[in-house]
Amino acid sequence: MPAISTRGEQMPPSPIRKLVPFAEAAKKKGIKVYHLNIGQPDIETPSAIMDAVRNASIPVLEYSHSAGNESYRKKLVEYYAKAGISLSHEEIMITAGGSEAIQFGFFACLNPGDEVIVPEPFYANYNGFACAAGVKVVPITSTIENGFALPPIAEFEKVLTPRSKAILICNPNNPTGYLYSDQEMEALGQLCKKHDLYLFSDEAYREFCYTGEAMSALSLKGLEKQVVVMDTISKRYSACGARIGAFITRNKEVYATAMKFAQARLSPPGLAQIMGEAAVDLPADFFDAPKAEYQARRDLLVKRLNQMPGVFCPNPGGAFYAIARLPIDDSDRFCQWLLDSFSYEGQTLMLAPATGFYGTAGLGKQEVRLAYVLNLTSISAAMDCLEKALEQYPGRKLN
Repeated sequence: MPAISTRGEQMPPSPIRKLVPFAEAAKKKGIKVYHLNIGQPDIETPSAIMDAVRNASIPVLEYSHSAGNESYRKKLVEYYAKAGISLSHEEIMITAGGSEAIQFGFFACLNPGDEVIVPEPFYANYNGFACAAGVKVVPITSTIENGFALPPIAEFEKVLTPRSKAILICNPNNPTGYLYSDQEMEALGQLCKKHDLYLFSDEAYREFCYTGEAMSALSLKGLEKQVVVMDTISKRYSACGARIGAFITRNKEVYATAMKFAQARLSPPGLAQIMGEAAVDLPADFFDAPKAEYQARRDLLVKRLNQMPGVFCPNPGGAFYAIARLPIDDSDRFCQWLLDSFSYEGQTLMLAPATGFYGTAGLGKQEVRLAYVLNLTSISAAMDCLEKALEQYPGRKLN
């Protein structure tokens, strides 16, 4: 048969989803699986945005403009204004989730062989997007000991080459939950100015900050031509299945270039744009309840983890993820073992091995990512399972 493409062979599997077959097998055996492996919130999608679709009068579900419905883009201008960010609707492009926004950024700004510098651990799918674009991810390691703070700027400068074209961050961060300070954002901005780099900023978790506020890269002065923001309604409104995101830049040339890719895929999802438009009109206090709920979940998760012998978990400042260091030999082996060889009172849990969130080989072998997207009762039960699992795991490492 014809050969598979080199790109297809090089495309990395998702560390978040690769254990799904083992979870399905565990469920078939009657074991309850607590899913802490993926950022799928259990908080109900606002009924108002679902009703907007149900009540819409749509004689023909047409293609939208390739940049998205103008009415929705103008509505997003209002949303960003509430966050202190001044934009025009002609600087906003609607995408099929935040994923497509990241792809557009890579395609529009980088050539095959170019390098994008990313603090690790990072959202694993950045690897996949880079592979599709022929771009090389250059990791800069942050460490669990200081809560995954931004590495020193000198570390970024050490890896700069003529191929370096961009820095990519996620703020608040997935998978670490780290919230970059204004000073760290300013330092990144100065670095990009100095070396004429793009600054890609994934801002999917803007509303969920517990130790301050997230500074948008769009707020950095003098970087209007260099900042590209990738955004999404998926986590914000617990609407992951809508697949609606946004590509935002004040650089007209970058926007026009991204538009060619947008035209090639025709248009973003039509019904979901109605949802996104309605979401902007939710009450000003809408985020108070989910934010308080996530913070309570974070507090419980981190407390329980740090009470376990040999476990360390820094306190995340935002998003709904945490990375914990466990007394284990290999996180990939441990996470699979939880599903195919362990249960406690008919229950187990699914975690994401942290190895898949690092670009540097060998890192993350004693770390896992946990998404605190389940209710407090489920998190407590999942932590009971984890505590028992660590006592029984054959590859336990005593410090």
